[in-house]
Amino acid sequence: MEPNSLLWVGSPCGLHGPYIFYKAFRFHLEGKARILSLGDFFLVRCKAGDPICIAELQLVWEERTTKQLLSSSKLYFLPEDTPQDRNVTHGEDEVIAVSEKVIVKLEDLVKWMVADVSSWNKGLQAIPLKPTVLKELGKNGQREALHKYRESTLNSGLNFKDVLKEKAELGEDVEEKKVLVLSYPQYCRYRSIIARLRERPTSFLTDHVVLALGGIASLTNNTQILYCRDTFEHPTLVENESVCDEFGK
Repeated sequence: MEPNSLLWVGSPCGLHGPYIFYKAFRFHLEGKARILSLGDFFLVRCKAGDPICIAELQLVWEERTTKQLLSSSKLYFLPEDTPQDRNVTHGEDEVIAVSEKVIVKLEDLVKWMVADVSSWNKGLQAIPLKPTVLKELGKNGQREALHKYRESTLNSGLNFKDVLKEKAELGEDVEEKKVLVLSYPQYCRYRSIIARLRERPTSFLTDHVVLALGGIASLTNNTQILYCRDTFEHPTLVENESVCDEFGK
């Protein structure tokens, strides 16, 4: 790892041949320290002039012989940014996944990231946790306790406690917009339960409601929820200079 640039966060979570796998990494974006962990969603632009899309971090690892730091992500595009374009069958909160994972060096992934996400207005606005629940979490170290409510659909069985501890120490901008992509059944379930909750506003996102929602919860109302039920072949992604095809074979 180069000093003051990219740093692994937490302990390694796997070994395979020359590869050491990790759960998260720390980096700087426009002078601000950030941490991304497996299952996190974030906005990227694959190259200048391309539309903004959503990336889901799925794997990060180091190649021991070359010291290459690599990542594998799933990309999601708005229907209007795909070759098929948006049509009447697409939902307003729908995104379409690229059929193949994209493998890029960590340094290039950071370059792809969109620092200013304030203009992103797609997706269903998440309902935040009830103030009393937030207060209870605050007594135990609010951010670290959020392992119960991770804004992630990843169910890897990995222990993220060490990663969440570092995220808590780093702090996060609660006003910053976030995105979350669900499967279509998860999204339908979320909307159904939220619709029922609107009839009982005093119940808004307590512990048992969060469990009913499948663990989907947010500290604030700045999380936008979208869903994916289809894939497409991206016509030009393979030509992107940052994509490391040799590690995907």
